[in-house]
Amino acid sequence: MTLTFPLRFTKLGLLVAAIMIASSQGSTVMAQSVAAIVNGEPITNLDIEQRIKLTTLTTRKTPSRQEALDELINDKVKVKEGKKYGLDMSTTDIDAAFGNMASRMRMNSDQLVKTLEGHGIRPETLKSRIKADMTWGNLVRGRFQSSLVVNEKDIRATVGDKIDDSNPQTESYEYLVRPIVLILPRGSSQAVVEQRRKEAELLRNKIQSCEEANELFRSMRDAAIRDQLTKTSADLPPPLRELLDKTPVGKLTPPEVTKQGIEMVALCSRKPTTADTPAKREAREKIYNQRYEAKSKSYLQEARKSAMIEMR
Repeated sequence: MTLTFPLRFTKLGLLVAAIMIASSQGSTVMAQSVAAIVNGEPITNLDIEQRIKLTTLTTRKTPSRQEALDELINDKVKVKEGKKYGLDMSTTDIDAAFGNMASRMRMNSDQLVKTLEGHGIRPETLKSRIKADMTWGNLVRGRFQSSLVVNEKDIRATVGDKIDDSNPQTESYEYLVRPIVLILPRGSSQAVVEQRRKEAELLRNKIQSCEEANELFRSMRDAAIRDQLTKTSADLPPPLRELLDKTPVGKLTPPEVTKQGIEMVALCSRKPTTADTPAKREAREKIYNQRYEAKSKSYLQEARKSAMIEMR
């Protein structure tokens, strides 16, 4: 299994215990177990081994020991710099981010812990990475917010001559939609799924407005119609955007089999908007990310210069 996340945190208690054990065994063992000290906080050889395992799992590329050590030093510097400006992520914040990551991977926190442990990785290793990344992201965005803003002039200067007004990607719409699901019992046979899909297709052909859809699906057993949602072209993935552009207002999109059941979307309205088009949204995000990465890199270099780093 590949876990895709950018994100680490060594609990102080574990570090203290490691140092105490090493101290009791003499200075030679201590020198072997601690690889570096950053602003008074140790990075152990175990930390380096753990980071190598985490990076290998998340990127399928094994970093060198020096690369892993540099990342750990950067994490220490980031957290220290954050504290200087009053940014200190709580255990609750980190646990919540850890849980959200698990949810995006269709797991709960305990399952993610077991997955990590199955690869010889302590959960604290990932939480440490999460803490450093969250702290640094908040710090960079907070301190350099004005220089990261991307305005219309920036976008036009970058992609204005590449925008083709005849391309749907350059048009932006605001969609008012209502998701609908015909619930399938877990473990339903293919025959049951197909029967339910045909039922959805028949119902789809009957519906002529969102009001009709609301009245019909609210009265049905094993069916649900969600609250209205407003989305713009730039908010939607291309396949769904193209589907909604082809669907007449008041009608439903073709039924799709998902884990929830048979899903459709009722299109209540579609109107032009001045919000970002997909092409402009992509350009805005690209410019912002470039600026963020450049500012983050230069700021980290400055922070490292002022940090007390002792290699062992």
